[in-house]
Amino acid sequence: MFAVIKTGGKQYRVAKDDVIVIEKLDAETGKKVTFDDVLMCGTDKDVTIGAPAVKGASVTAEVVDQRKGDKVIVFKKKRRQNYRRKKGHRQNETVVKITAIKAK
Repeated sequence: MFAVIKTGGKQYRVAKDDVIVIEKLDAETGKKVTFDDVLMCGTDKDVTIGAPAVKGASVTAEVVDQRKGDKVIVFKKKRRQNYRRKKGHRQNETVVKITAIKAK
């Protein structure tokens, strides 16, 4: 059984016991999180597609970790003007483990 969920403006194809990295959620480590925005769910032969979401379907996950992602370097330069700016950024992210997929 798999499902396609939408969170943080992105879509993820998940199955039971998958560990995924998503945008930061306001949840503590060890807490349960429910995703109600399920776009598609089913098995390989029987698939239910929502319009836009599947009614009554939900995905339950457990928060494994809250962390920061890899550093992204932002470098600006204008040639022959002696203009250089360097900045770094680390996005906050949440690691979750899918525990259950409930279809209608």
